[in-house]
This record gives sequence, structure tokens and C-alpha cells, in this order.
Amino acid sequence: MKRDLSRLIRPTSIAVVGGGVWCASVIEQCRRMGFAGEVWPVYPKRAELGGLPAFASIEDLPAAPDATFIGVNRSATIDTVKSLATMGAGGAVCFASGFREAQAETGDGGAMQDRLLDAAGAMPIIGPNCYGFINYLDGALLWPDQHGGQRCARGVALITQSSNIAINLTMQARGLPLAYVATAGNQAQTGLAEIGAALLEDSRVTALGLHIEGIGDLRAFEALAARARTLGKPIVALKAGKSERARAAAVSHTASLAGSDAGARALLARLGVAQVASLPALVETLKLLHQAGPLASSRIVSMSCSGGEASLMADAAEGRGISYPALNAVQTGALRAALGPMVALANPLDYHTFIWDDVPRMTEAFTASLSGDVAIGCLVVDYPRTDRCSDAAWDCTLAAGGAAVRATGKPLAIVASLPENLSERMAERIIAAGMIPLLGIDDALTAIEAAADLGRHSAPDAPILLPGDEGDTRILSEAESKAALAAFGADVPQALRVEAADLVAASARMALPAVLKGEGFAHKTEAGAVALNLASSEAIAAAAGRMNAPAYLLEEMITGGVAELLVGVVRDPAHGFVLTLAAGGTLTEIMQDSASLILPVSEADITAALDSLRIAPLLDGYRGQPAAQRDAIVAAVRAVQGYVIENAAHVQEVEINPLICTPTRAVVADALIRTGDTV
Repeated sequence: MKRDLSRLIRPTSIAVVGGGVWCASVIEQCRRMGFAGEVWPVYPKRAELGGLPAFASIEDLPAAPDATFIGVNRSATIDTVKSLATMGAGGAVCFASGFREAQAETGDGGAMQDRLLDAAGAMPIIGPNCYGFINYLDGALLWPDQHGGQRCARGVALITQSSNIAINLTMQARGLPLAYVATAGNQAQTGLAEIGAALLEDSRVTALGLHIEGIGDLRAFEALAARARTLGKPIVALKAGKSERARAAAVSHTASLAGSDAGARALLARLGVAQVASLPALVETLKLLHQAGPLASSRIVSMSCSGGEASLMADAAEGRGISYPALNAVQTGALRAALGPMVALANPLDYHTFIWDDVPRMTEAFTASLSGDVAIGCLVVDYPRTDRCSDAAWDCTLAAGGAAVRATGKPLAIVASLPENLSERMAERIIAAGMIPLLGIDDALTAIEAAADLGRHSAPDAPILLPGDEGDTRILSEAESKAALAAFGADVPQALRVEAADLVAASARMALPAVLKGEGFAHKTEAGAVALNLASSEAIAAAAGRMNAPAYLLEEMITGGVAELLVGVVRDPAHGFVLTLAAGGTLTEIMQDSASLILPVSEADITAALDSLRIAPLLDGYRGQPAAQRDAIVAAVRAVQGYVIENAAHVQEVEINPLICTPTRAVVADALIRTGDTV
């Protein structure tokens, strides 16, 4: 059920239920931020609260409030929510804890949360067990604590599942304008995605930042990403947690490679949500997106008056999807005219200090640098600390940089190599001059890389394939697994499955050399249950004697392999079905060379993932060797996907390892399926 959160998050009247210090703080914060609407304390034991007259009950209020902060115990919270819903209130923040998050301690937390949901009905609630939100645009705070933000006319929205992290983010002094800061708590009724979608609908919000502990409703998150794309408002996420749960239950290599972290990364990449790894990177990326939006490319130019800083910028780009294009002839000519003959012209550029404080010549140099085929420029500047020094001589960077932006129409970031060398006051001056203050070289390049990725992203072709329940499962034998995949077009070796007593007779019917595999082993190679290149019945019998298995698979020996791949899918209840492509065979653990995608995938997705692997040169024919048949590899991956789509209600894992890639075929040499299917 879709609920309208507009009254709750943009209220004209706020009720505060409860008489403790938390509720008094909500009233104080609204007063300090200049909230223009009505604030109505509700507390029967006092005549006034926070300097305002208090009402004895919800029913005594002059009207149904748009938003209510409920700061009473969990039982009273349920009663209050019911009263608010009955009178047609716009929504509520439930501060109290002791609900589902405390089930293990209280024994009734889940039941209490169910009662809370019943009481709310169609009325939106946020929480329980959360701080609420701050609307800096309108000065409306359902927030029981201090914060470090200020009113703004336009800015980014931040949502976190941690109230403490939300407080910390309001304390940033990096020049990021905050439009909203919200916490999600238990997400009993209204999830992070629903809150995010409501905030994005505000025309004054430019981008959305998320700190995610768990995504929850995949369809809602998918809808959030789609709506953000339609509105042209990018999303940046910091995803916490790298659970071992999937790995602990795995019988395949795929699960250990995919895990929940890889699943989250694949999901966010599919939906066009930029992912960062730290709170500073989150803030810097949002700052860049707020002012410049997604970038047209990852080509950048860097300028500094120090060779050391130019080297730092060059080194920091290594391993990233960022490039420094060479200066073209027009740039070189203009730079030479501005800088004179003593400066070596390159990108990154050390423009020396010959022109420092000569604003016209600095403007010429910065304009020339920005005029190339780049999406953004970086001007490395560390400003003096003003408690001991003067920064007056650095005003030339603001004047020249701003003029270059106006002349070229391209964004220019002023990058401080040390975050403490660019104060909040200076950040505000940089923004006023039309540039972007970025703190820290690594975080600045992370922000640029993320913005470029967002600029390249296109909408997914199809909705995410949702996984079914886990339930009881069984592992199909290798023969059963291969037969299941062959039905969807996988190329499997010619094979005979035989009991131990029939092995010698069966070997006479198989073309030699052959491969012998003992059944009953999850990882046959480690268990010594695979023997290759058996050229006679005697060799087959001897190998079987060493394995001592109850049954065997006697297979065609695949020769001429160019490379071996792993192709696997794991059911990830938090993110969908995670497809993993990796170096296969004995190299799987050694190389840790993998790419993960969320099903369903297109042929282009598969090809891009294969190209991202470190073993991609082997597939393309390394040093004169024959290339693998790419179409056959893609067909094998699509066969796995076809099986998973058809059996999505109960399949848990599918793995081919190895897929032997030859110049003409891609053959399923080993396969494993774990499923709840009883067929």
C-alpha cells in the first residue's frame, strides 16, 4: 500500500506527545530553526512544555496534526498512534524502542510491532526505534536531540538506519547543503525506499544519500531507483555489513564469491545507485552531484602549483575508472601563452607559482585546461589555517577559477589534499564563486568516479528476478544437474552414469580417453574423486579403485581448452539472484577474479562482465593462442539463467565449475544444483 508522506515530512502543524527531555528538545529544535507552523505539546501532567501550553490529550488538539513526534513508552505509543489515525493525522515518528528489534530480549517485541501496525492502519509512521527526521528546508524537526545543520533553500537528502550516524552527518563542516536528514528505525511500516521516494519528490532536493544496513523490500527499492532516474536526481549509497551467512551455508564456490556484499554491489550497480565505502566519500560525492550532477565522462584535468600535488593526483587515479587525457594543441598553445616557456605542459599540470596572484593569467591557464575533452577539472588548493595565518593571498584561486567556469561552462572542483585545509567558511566561498569544494584527494576522485559511473548508466532492461523461499533443499547429482542445464541449452559432455559394479563393462561403450568422476562429493577435485585422460578400461578400473564411490560418471574428455570459467547463481534473499562469472577450475580461490550481476542479464551484460575479468585476455587469445568461442560462453550463461528463471520459486544455487572454453565450444565439465525441487 502506497502512503502519502507529504503532510508528515512537510508539516504545517506538529504535535509532540510526551513530557520528557526528548520531547522538550523537539520543541526547542523547531523554535531554533524558525518553524513557522503550530507546535502542540501533549502532556497531561503539566500545563506547559518547552514554553508552550500543553494539551491533556490528542483529542484536545485544535486540529489533526500533520506530523507527530511520539516520545512515550511502547504501550502508550500504540494507543497514541491509534488515536492519531482515528482523527486523520498526517503521520507520526515513533521514538520508543522495545519492538521487533528487541524480540530476543523482551519475547513480545514482534507482537508489539504488529499491534503498532494495526493501530496505524493507513496513516504513515516512521520507526519505531528511531530519531525521526529534520526538514531543513522548512525548519520542521521531529528530532529529539541537537544537530549541526542549518536552514537552506536547496540541498541533498540523507537517510540512514542509524540515528547516531544521522547526528554525525549533520555535524559535517564540508559545505554540503542538507535539505533533509531522516532515520528509518525498524522500518515497521515505512521503509527506507518509501522515505527516499517521498523526499525526492520535493523539487528543492537535488540528490539522495543512503546509509543502508539492509535493503528490505526489493521492489520498493527498485521503484525508488526508477523514480530517481525519471526525476534526474542521483542516489549515492554507503552499504554496511558483509554477512557470512551465505558463505556458511554454501556447498559451492559461487556462494563464497558472491556473498551478501557482492550481491549488494551488483544490485546497486544494476539500479544505477552509486556506491561508496565511507561517510567522507558519501558527503563528497553528494556535494559534487548537488552542484554538477552526473558527469558526461570520467576524463578529467588536474591543475596545481606543485609538482608534488600533480603526482599525488596522478597516483590517486591509478586503479580507478578515471583518465587524464593528453593536452591538445589548442590547450598547449593557450597554456604556453599564459605560463611562459619554463613550465612543462602535461595533465596533471603543475603550473608553478610564476602566475600566482595574477588573476588574468591564472584565468587564462585554468580556462585553457578546462577547454579540452574533459568532464570536470580539479584545482588542487590547500588554504592556510586562519587562526594562525592569513588566506587573503589565496583569493586569486576563487576569482580565476570562477571565471574559468563561466568561460567554459564546465564544473571545476577545488580539491584540498588535506581535509582540514579547506574550512567550512572557505567551502561556502568556493560554492558562491561557482565551484565545488572537495576535501581529500582520494575522496574527491571517488566522487568523480561515482559521478561518471552515474552518467554512463542506463535503465535496466527488466525487473529484478525475485527469489523464492529457502525451505528444505537437496543437492542434485552431477548427472542430474547437467541434464537440467542441458534442457536449457547448455553444452554438456557425452556421459554414462553407472553403478560401481557396471563400470568396466560401461567403459567399453565410451570413446577414450575419458574422465571418471565419483559421485557423492561436493568438491570432487579436493576429494580425489576426479581422474582425467584415462586411455583404457584398466586405467578406469584403477582410478575407480582409488575413489571407492558407489556410482560413477564416465565422461567424454574435453580437450583444447583455452580457459576455464566458473558460472554460478546464488539465491540472495536480500538482493535477488546473484550471477557470478569468475576464473574457474583450480584458479577460483587463488585468483579471486570474479564479476557479479543481478538476474536477469542481457548478452551485453554478460560480455561486459567477461571483459572485466583479469583472465579476459585468455578468452580473447593471449599471445597468439586461439581465442575462446565467446558466443558459446554467453549461451552457457544464458542456459543457467534460463534454468533459474524457470525454477526461481525453489532454486538456491547453480554452479558450473569449470566451464571449459575452447575455440569452438563452452562445455559444462562439472555442475551442481541445490534446489527445493522434488523432481
